Amino acid sequence: MTDDYADYDAVVFDLDGTLVDLAVDWDAAASDAIDLFERNGHDVAGADLWGLLERADDAGLRPELESVLADHETRGATESTRLPHADHLPLPVPVGVCSLNCETACRTALDRHDLAPHVGAVVGRDSVATYKPDPAPLVATLRDLDVSEERALFVGDSERDAVTARRAGVDFRWV
Repeated sequence: MTDDYADYDAVVFDLDGTLVDLAVDWDAAASDAIDLFERNGHDVAGADLWGLLERADDAGLRPELESVLADHETRGATESTRLPHADHLPLPVPVGVCSLNCETACRTALDRHDLAPHVGAVVGRDSVATYKPDPAPLVATLRDLDVSEERALFVGDSERDAVTARRAGVDFRWV
Protein backbone atom coordinates (compact mmCIF):
# COMPACT_ATOMS: atom_id res chain seq x y z
CA MET A 1 0.00 0.00 0.00
CA THR A 2 2.85 2.44 0.60
CA ASP A 3 3.45 2.47 -3.18
CA ASP A 4 0.12 4.32 -3.46
CA TYR A 5 1.87 7.32 -1.92
CA ALA A 6 5.22 7.10 -3.73
CA ASP A 7 4.60 10.18 -5.88
CA TYR A 8 4.17 12.48 -2.87
CA ASP A 9 6.47 14.15 -0.37
CA ALA A 10 3.78 14.02 2.36
CA VAL A 11 0.36 12.54 3.00
CA VAL A 12 -2.24 14.22 5.18
CA PHE A 13 -5.21 12.24 6.44
CA ASP A 14 -8.55 13.36 7.73
CA LEU A 15 -9.11 11.60 11.07
CA ASP A 16 -12.71 10.59 11.75
CA GLY A 17 -13.98 8.20 9.09
CA THR A 18 -10.52 7.83 7.59
CA LEU A 19 -8.05 6.56 10.20
CA VAL A 20 -10.45 6.04 13.10
CA ASP A 21 -14.14 6.12 13.85
CA LEU A 22 -14.76 8.46 16.77
CA ALA A 23 -17.52 7.18 19.06
CA VAL A 24 -19.22 10.56 19.33
CA ASP A 25 -22.93 10.84 20.02
CA TRP A 26 -23.47 13.67 17.54
CA ASP A 27 -27.14 13.99 18.50
CA ALA A 28 -26.14 14.66 22.12
CA ALA A 29 -23.45 17.11 20.97
CA ALA A 30 -26.02 18.95 18.83
CA SER A 31 -28.49 19.00 21.71
CA ASP A 32 -25.86 20.50 24.04
CA ALA A 33 -24.95 23.07 21.39
CA ILE A 34 -28.59 24.05 20.93
CA ASP A 35 -28.98 24.37 24.70
CA LEU A 36 -25.95 26.66 24.81
CA PHE A 37 -27.38 28.96 22.14
CA GLU A 38 -30.87 28.98 23.65
CA ARG A 39 -29.55 29.71 27.18
CA ASN A 40 -27.87 32.74 25.67
CA GLY A 41 -31.02 34.01 23.98
CA HIS A 42 -30.44 32.82 20.42
CA ASP A 43 -33.14 31.30 18.23
CA VAL A 44 -31.71 28.15 16.68
CA ALA A 45 -34.84 26.63 15.19
CA GLY A 46 -33.87 24.32 12.34
CA ALA A 47 -30.12 24.73 12.87
CA ASP A 48 -27.79 21.76 12.69
CA LEU A 49 -24.55 21.36 14.62
CA TRP A 50 -22.24 22.64 11.88
CA GLY A 51 -24.59 25.55 11.18
CA LEU A 52 -24.30 26.48 14.84
CA LEU A 53 -20.53 26.30 14.58
CA GLU A 54 -20.69 28.74 11.68
CA ARG A 55 -22.88 31.10 13.75
CA ALA A 56 -20.84 30.82 16.95
CA ASP A 57 -18.51 33.77 16.29
CA ASP A 58 -21.34 36.17 15.50
CA ALA A 59 -23.22 34.97 18.58
CA GLY A 60 -20.15 35.44 20.78
CA LEU A 61 -20.27 31.77 21.76
CA ARG A 62 -17.30 30.28 19.93
CA PRO A 63 -15.19 29.45 23.03
CA GLU A 64 -18.15 27.93 24.86
CA LEU A 65 -19.25 25.93 21.83
CA GLU A 66 -15.70 24.71 21.21
CA SER A 67 -15.60 23.49 24.81
CA VAL A 68 -18.91 21.63 24.42
CA LEU A 69 -17.83 20.00 21.17
CA ALA A 70 -14.33 19.20 22.44
CA ASP A 71 -15.80 17.36 25.44
CA HIS A 72 -17.94 15.16 23.20
CA GLU A 73 -15.16 14.59 20.66
CA THR A 74 -12.49 13.79 23.23
CA ARG A 75 -14.76 11.30 25.00
CA GLY A 76 -15.49 9.78 21.60
CA ALA A 77 -11.79 9.56 20.85
CA THR A 78 -11.17 7.47 23.97
CA GLU A 79 -13.72 4.93 22.69
CA SER A 80 -12.80 5.20 19.00
CA THR A 81 -12.16 2.25 16.74
CA ARG A 82 -9.26 1.94 14.35
CA LEU A 83 -10.17 1.81 10.65
CA PRO A 84 -8.32 -0.23 8.00
CA HIS A 85 -6.69 2.83 6.44
CA ALA A 86 -4.70 3.31 9.67
CA ASP A 87 -2.86 0.11 8.79
CA HIS A 88 -1.09 2.03 6.01
CA LEU A 89 1.01 3.77 8.68
CA PRO A 90 3.90 4.24 8.91
CA LEU A 91 4.55 5.66 5.47
CA PRO A 92 7.93 6.40 3.88
CA VAL A 93 6.98 10.11 3.73
CA PRO A 94 5.89 12.56 6.44
CA VAL A 95 2.29 12.16 7.58
CA GLY A 96 -0.13 14.70 8.99
CA VAL A 97 -3.69 14.81 10.23
CA CYS A 98 -6.07 17.63 9.32
CA SER A 99 -9.47 17.26 10.95
CA LEU A 100 -12.74 19.04 11.59
CA ASN A 101 -12.53 17.59 15.11
CA CYS A 102 -10.69 19.42 17.87
CA GLU A 103 -6.95 18.87 18.12
CA THR A 104 -7.16 17.23 21.56
CA ALA A 105 -9.59 14.59 20.26
CA CYS A 106 -7.29 13.94 17.29
CA ARG A 107 -4.28 13.45 19.53
CA THR A 108 -6.28 11.28 21.94
CA ALA A 109 -7.42 8.98 19.12
CA LEU A 110 -3.93 8.81 17.60
CA ASP A 111 -2.50 7.87 21.01
CA ARG A 112 -5.23 5.30 21.66
CA HIS A 113 -4.39 3.46 18.45
CA ASP A 114 -0.60 3.87 18.64
CA LEU A 115 -0.59 6.07 15.54
CA ALA A 116 0.90 9.20 17.12
CA PRO A 117 4.54 8.19 16.51
CA HIS A 118 3.79 8.04 12.77
CA VAL A 119 2.13 11.47 12.53
CA GLY A 120 4.34 14.53 12.36
CA ALA A 121 1.65 17.25 12.35
CA VAL A 122 -1.88 17.49 13.73
CA VAL A 123 -4.24 20.35 12.93
CA GLY A 124 -7.76 20.27 14.32
CA ARG A 125 -10.73 22.59 14.00
CA ASP A 126 -9.42 24.69 16.87
CA SER A 127 -5.74 24.77 15.83
CA VAL A 128 -6.08 27.63 13.35
CA ALA A 129 -8.57 30.47 12.90
CA THR A 130 -10.68 28.67 10.27
CA TYR A 131 -11.78 25.11 9.64
CA LYS A 132 -12.37 22.85 6.65
CA PRO A 133 -13.43 23.41 3.89
CA ASP A 134 -11.31 26.55 4.21
CA PRO A 135 -7.87 25.50 2.96
CA ALA A 136 -5.96 27.13 5.85
CA PRO A 137 -5.96 24.06 8.15
CA LEU A 138 -4.61 21.80 5.39
CA VAL A 139 -2.00 24.39 4.38
CA ALA A 140 -0.98 24.74 8.05
CA THR A 141 -0.58 20.97 8.32
CA LEU A 142 1.68 20.94 5.28
CA ARG A 143 3.73 23.85 6.60
CA ASP A 144 4.24 21.92 9.83
CA LEU A 145 5.53 19.04 7.69
CA ASP A 146 7.65 21.44 5.57
CA VAL A 147 6.06 20.24 2.32
CA SER A 148 4.50 22.28 -0.49
CA GLU A 149 0.90 21.83 -1.52
CA GLU A 150 1.95 20.65 -4.99
CA ARG A 151 3.85 17.69 -3.51
CA ALA A 152 1.20 16.48 -1.07
CA LEU A 153 -1.84 14.23 -0.98
CA PHE A 154 -4.90 14.67 1.24
CA VAL A 155 -6.88 11.50 2.04
CA GLY A 156 -10.41 11.90 3.35
CA ASP A 157 -13.94 10.60 3.49
CA SER A 158 -16.17 13.59 2.83
CA GLU A 159 -17.06 16.16 0.23
CA ARG A 160 -15.77 18.76 2.73
CA ASP A 161 -12.35 17.06 2.56
CA ALA A 162 -12.39 17.03 -1.24
CA VAL A 163 -13.31 20.74 -1.36
CA THR A 164 -10.58 21.55 1.16
CA ALA A 165 -7.97 19.80 -0.98
CA ARG A 166 -9.14 21.50 -4.16
CA ARG A 167 -9.07 24.94 -2.51
CA ALA A 168 -5.56 24.28 -1.17
CA GLY A 169 -4.25 22.99 -4.50
CA VAL A 170 -3.55 19.54 -3.03
CA ASP A 171 -4.25 16.19 -4.70
CA PHE A 172 -7.10 14.31 -3.06
CA ARG A 173 -7.94 10.66 -2.63
CA TRP A 174 -11.19 9.24 -1.26
CA VAL A 175 -11.14 6.54 1.41
